[in-house]
Amino acid sequence: MRRDIYQAIADPTRRAILSLLAISAMTPNAIAGHFGNTRQSVSKHIQILVECGVVNSQHTGREIHYHFNPQKMKEIDKWLESFRKLWDDRFTQLDDVLKNL
Repeated sequence: MRRDIYQAIADPTRRAILSLLAISAMTPNAIAGHFGNTRQSVSKHIQILVECGVVNSQHTGREIHYHFNPQKMKEIDKWLESFRKLWDDRFTQLDDVLKNL
């Protein structure tokens, strides 16, 4: 089953992993070191991120390094754009009402 980007960001642990990987590529052990969870638990979160395409893996010898894929996050940005327009319009209306008080 192919997961989508919204499943990737639905969990706070996965969002924290994405924040770490946005700074630099990391091995699973390095990622797990930032959490109180077991390495197996963190590995399951990483697997979901890989399935969603927001994280890519690169094998270097015996090690795996995970990299953040910012292009995949554009789906969220595109979806949020319609809400930004709505919020901007409503705040503009509110500004107009407040100016007339």
